[in-house]
Amino acid sequence: MPSDRRSNRLTEFKSLLAATTRIPIVAAPMFLVSGPDLVVAACRAGVIGAFPTPNCRTAAALDEWMRDITERLAKARADEPNARIAPWCVNLITHSTNTRLADDLKLIATYKPPVVITALGSPKPAIEVVQSYGGLVIADVINLNLARKAVAAGADGIACVAAGAGGHTGSLSPFAFMSAVREFFDGLVILGGGIGDGAGIAGAIAAGADLVYMGTSFIATEESIANPRHKELVVQSAIEDIIVSAAITGTPASWIKRSLHDAGYTIDELGQKPVRLYDSNQAKPARWSETFAAGQAVGTSKAIETTAAVVERLSGQYFAAVSRLSQAAKPS
Repeated sequence: MPSDRRSNRLTEFKSLLAATTRIPIVAAPMFLVSGPDLVVAACRAGVIGAFPTPNCRTAAALDEWMRDITERLAKARADEPNARIAPWCVNLITHSTNTRLADDLKLIATYKPPVVITALGSPKPAIEVVQSYGGLVIADVINLNLARKAVAAGADGIACVAAGAGGHTGSLSPFAFMSAVREFFDGLVILGGGIGDGAGIAGAIAAGADLVYMGTSFIATEESIANPRHKELVVQSAIEDIIVSAAITGTPASWIKRSLHDAGYTIDELGQKPVRLYDSNQAKPARWSETFAAGQAVGTSKAIETTAAVVERLSGQYFAAVSRLSQAAKPS
């Protein structure tokens, strides 16, 4: 059972979500894709906007991004006091190879994002800093062992990354994963993995999730910082164009096959596991910066469009699916 303090944080956060979000999704933090424009556009469209700190090469750049996001969202809320403007989120790499972790945490303490999602390591380094100002720490997990460790470490919630997710991915069925997690955890749960439309969102919520991770749907948006070729490939690709390999970063991830081919990767290389590298201070782009990730929901993006347009479409699909569920639940 959650502690009283965690219970209070979760209650307050869920009240905030009810007042500020349009549909229950997180525009997932994506490496070399999510930037201030996408975060702000997502929040203004009524969904949680997020970005990973490694997208900033230096602590100074991260400072600029976080200041920009907080100032723009504060202005939007002042200009449109009745608008649903969702909270924002930072994704923090807590793996030991992130040599900038201490600097990132100092900036998090300064700008106080309401949600911090930790990844590729224990959530422990972020817990004291984030919870001290009332924020939530959510741990990215790909299996039950990591989920239990995150809960034991004191995370407020877990983000279950299931099979079909873009970028670093899990291998469990989203619904089986959700069911197993709810056996031992009653905190906040985000579920992601191949969810690309409103029906998938409704299914995840019906299965017990509080929020849904959606990344691939936001790659080909006008506001994302993705390479134009990345956006183009997302629009052109379908589910069969995705491959899972650990060869690029050392961790299993979902990639667009064509981008791996264009970058010169061979079948033999895709079976290798190089040393992990998450150091944001590296000066030169690595070979994998020319490869592009996407999840199994890739076929749902038909054109490059605004984030607001994506959310509008997902919202219509979501409420239509909720209506179908409501009708199906009525006694005959």
